[in-house]
Amino acid sequence: MKVFAFNGSPRKEWNTATLLKKALEGAESQGAETELVHLYDLNYKGCISCFSCKTIGGESYGRCAVKDDLTDIFEGIIKSDAIILGSPIYFGTVSGEMRSFMERLMFPNLTYTNPTRTLFPKKIKTGFIYTMNITEEQLKEFGYTGHIDINQRTLKTLFGSSESLFSFDTYQFKDYSQVVATRFHEKHKAKRRKEVFPYDLEKAYQMGVRFASEK
Repeated sequence: MKVFAFNGSPRKEWNTATLLKKALEGAESQGAETELVHLYDLNYKGCISCFSCKTIGGESYGRCAVKDDLTDIFEGIIKSDAIILGSPIYFGTVSGEMRSFMERLMFPNLTYTNPTRTLFPKKIKTGFIYTMNITEEQLKEFGYTGHIDINQRTLKTLFGSSESLFSFDTYQFKDYSQVVATRFHEKHKAKRRKEVFPYDLEKAYQMGVRFASEK
């Protein structure tokens, strides 16, 4: 059993990364081998629209033809049993690094047929952990749910299943006195970090447990 987690945040020790590590801890508790990949450490770009993955009879049909730091990772995903993506929400969507990663991961496996089919060779579990400054109510108010629904639906289509975990109203700065962020109340953020974030961590842990134990 192998479970990958992909951190789409530039920070390796903050909200998104912490939740991903907790999810992998849950998977490890069931005996899974785990690996955390920090996308900002890698050298790659998004889809270049070469369509090699769609070319009839082409040697890269169903696979991304671009050779860079994602090449070996995609081979590892094929051999894995579950993947967990994690990203902060920036302007209503995932980070740029995560978006580029998703393009390269998803597009080669998605057929231009009716109905759409997947070329991924097996079913694996997928999860997405989202962290954000805003509240659950604002997520709906600002219209962010459409993007999240598309992510979950596409992951399910390509890999067989998907679930999402949300960590709202996160504590963003280590020292709020050093930044201009008067829109947010540091005491409220600190209180939520202390009282609510532990529950988010437990949900992430249980995601990892499920991914490593369910068949």
